Amino acid sequence: MDLHLLDDRLASAAEPGFRARQVWEWAARGAGSYQEMTNLPAGLRERLAEEVPFSSLRLVHEALASDGTEKALFETHDGRPVEAVLMRYRDGRRSLCVSSQSGCPLTCTFCATGTMRFGRNLTASEILDQALHFRRKEAVNHAVFMGMGEPLMNLDAVLAACERLPDVGIAHSNTGVSTVGWIPGIERMAEEGPAVRLALSLHAADEALRSELMPVNDRYPLRDVLAACLRWHERRRRQVFVEYLMLEGVNDRYEQAVALAELLEPRRAFKVNLIPYNPTGSGYRGSGRDAIAAFRAALEERGVRATVRLTRGRDIAAACGQLAARREPRPAEDQHEPGRGDGGEALVEERHAVEDGKAWGHIAHE
Repeated sequence: MDLHLLDDRLASAAEPGFRARQVWEWAARGAGSYQEMTNLPAGLRERLAEEVPFSSLRLVHEALASDGTEKALFETHDGRPVEAVLMRYRDGRRSLCVSSQSGCPLTCTFCATGTMRFGRNLTASEILDQALHFRRKEAVNHAVFMGMGEPLMNLDAVLAACERLPDVGIAHSNTGVSTVGWIPGIERMAEEGPAVRLALSLHAADEALRSELMPVNDRYPLRDVLAACLRWHERRRRQVFVEYLMLEGVNDRYEQAVALAELLEPRRAFKVNLIPYNPTGSGYRGSGRDAIAAFRAALEERGVRATVRLTRGRDIAAACGQLAARREPRPAEDQHEPGRGDGGEALVEERHAVEDGKAWGHIAHE
């Protein structure tokens, strides 16, 4: 729900300050309506139902994959598309992938969201309503900001949402925020906000190739980005998770693995997650299993810890932006705010981004 609107309506009704907390606590526990909030006066419940929509997002479409992955496409009040995904695992984890923006102007060439017109930053309430949608279905315990948008270009809203996620059941240690390498945001995360995890979408160790795949590299070169990540690591005392999308014939050769290993110093600061490509119609093909295994072996021979993610939800177009990109753009949509969609790799195995530091076991696809 729109938490600012809630505060406004409660204030106009001269309700005591604790009412907003009561409403939020019910919502965070999975309540499906105001009528379930039995410690609120009946008259207030009716007024809130009339004046404060229970969600700031309208559900447009849902899809359920054969592996249990569930994807939702929403619209904001002004018609912006937003996607979120729930990934279910046999060990009991329920991991959310949420969006921080609608659309993206950063045009990563492998990304479905990058083909869309950019809409705007999402509010903290719109981010939280993605999580609450799935919380109303079942308990959730992990989250990653790897959906539509570049989270660090909307950092105020992202951090505000992160502050409330523990109420929903998602600890800060089980929350990961992914970035293409937006240095001002990395620097802020080192000093501000809850101690969530940081993941860097790297995808190429060579500056020229990375700029080809991710034009943002021209603005923030990789070596500067890694230096910022090391400052975050030193401040937060946590590893940086390096996301590396495996693209056949593009970035999956042995010498490219060697170059990546040479970049990631000191070794203790980084862990690499190799991502089988979830096709988005961009023209790229995913690397084969043997190529991925050889790439991983080359990294580990050089002391770089690496895992391979399980791909989730391919049969429901689960990579970020795939459903939204198919929608016809509305005439009123504009592109006046920054954003990013890091899409093809987003909606896959996420355990690496939310490790608690006590154990290093991963579900990896060998």
